Amino acid sequence: MELIHKYFPELTADQLEKFEQLKPLYEEWNSKINVISRKDMDQFYSNHVLHSLSIVKLYEFEDGEKVLDIGTGGGFPGIPLAIYYPNVSFTLVDSIKKKITVVQAVVDALELKNVKVLNDRFENINDHFNTIVSRAVAPAAKLVSLTKKAMQKGGSHIFLKGGDLALEKAELLATYRSLRWYETNLSTLFEETFFETKKIINLTGVVKK
Repeated sequence: MELIHKYFPELTADQLEKFEQLKPLYEEWNSKINVISRKDMDQFYSNHVLHSLSIVKLYEFEDGEKVLDIGTGGGFPGIPLAIYYPNVSFTLVDSIKKKITVVQAVVDALELKNVKVLNDRFENINDHFNTIVSRAVAPAAKLVSLTKKAMQKGGSHIFLKGGDLALEKAELLATYRSLRWYETNLSTLFEETFFETKKIINLTGVVKK
């Protein structure tokens, strides 16, 4: 939790309490359904919570916005973002039922009223969203293709990724010429070693459906 205090001193007492509850909740569920590796659990707040909250450092969601977290896995980045933005509506989607079981349990335990959890493939989502987020799910071009019908006009994609993204960027821009790719190295935001190769990708522009 020291890292959360360090980088987000503006958090309220309620938000801090919810973030403090996260690790014991995931430890309990991880003993039943493995959704986080043991190595990552040792670095839970840096590798999962702070990584998810890196989006907050660059992009501000407005009250009433609708955000879709595709391939949410254990609930990242959706759950930390939902704690930070209690007045933003989040829909967390994953096709793997056991992962969604854990996500729903954590959402219920934290009483996150602004979160909806779905066990489905994200290409089946029929609602419309201002922003679509994901963390290490699939290549950007594929993510855009499968979520076109869920994106509101003027919306944007925010992807948490790592490593060399040159080929992925080239594929995306060759396929969707109207999109703009903005890339930020997380090492410019956080000094921890984990973030040395981590990046945030923001895609803006209109995608024809």
